Amino acid sequence: MKNILITGANGQLGCEMRRLGEFSANNYIYTDVAELDITDKAAVAHFVSSNAIDVVVNCAAYTNVDKAESDETVAELINATAVSNLAEAVKAVNGTLVHISTDYVFGCDGNTPRTEDMPLAPLGVYGLTKLHGEEAVAKSGCKAIIIRTAWLYSEFGHNFVKTMLRLTAEKESLKVVFDQVGTPTYAGDLALTIFSIIEGDMYAGNEGIYHFSDEGVCSWYDFAMEIARLAGHKKCKIEPCHSSEFPTPVTRPPYSVLDKTKIKQTFGVDIPHWKESLIYCLKRILTANKIQ
Repeated sequence: MKNILITGANGQLGCEMRRLGEFSANNYIYTDVAELDITDKAAVAHFVSSNAIDVVVNCAAYTNVDKAESDETVAELINATAVSNLAEAVKAVNGTLVHISTDYVFGCDGNTPRTEDMPLAPLGVYGLTKLHGEEAVAKSGCKAIIIRTAWLYSEFGHNFVKTMLRLTAEKESLKVVFDQVGTPTYAGDLALTIFSIIEGDMYAGNEGIYHFSDEGVCSWYDFAMEIARLAGHKKCKIEPCHSSEFPTPVTRPPYSVLDKTKIKQTFGVDIPHWKESLIYCLKRILTANKIQ
């Protein structure tokens, strides 16, 4: 039996890992900041050692892209320093770190799916601190799998899907940008991939950087239209608009489609289309919250 530590266990991905962990014979240990402050190097080292942790799945992150511009110190602490702490603690016990990164490590150039070896040019503080996290893992020399993902949503926490459900139910009209293209990713699908890698003992010998998102490509406008359609919110008129109509502190990547060839070939991952996963997630959200 392996001991698996899930950090950031109260977030979107962490909650999905909790759900899957119930079906494992391994011992999954779930922590968030109240149980383990991963920015405390000594506390992390003690926790990992005293609990004989074999694998750490780091779901913790500072994810407020705009706020990070004025909160760089905290973003760096959570997205880089804390990652370094986890990596060093894992290295000390000869364990493995599974760390979640982001499409924001890439810049604005290019309109072909991003492979793992493409040049990196982070947009803003969020992307830069996440890249620093990746670099900290590499510097530690620990055994690690880094998974970059994008456009994450679930029935937990705050995300685009839940925001659109609320707005399209309340408003008569809505504008959503059409000039940012990527792939919506259901956190449950990413969690299942991580869970399968761990449960199948496939992480040993397959260390490296991988990309994961659901299949397919769309704009935020397309995504919003599909959410409203599936929810039956027909009264709200959704109009496409340019990103320039909604200026933000950080420029969003206009094209952030991730190439998933490597993770599919290495681990035999079967990835669903984003529309299929959206249906599944919406059923959970609408059932739980009774949103009409």
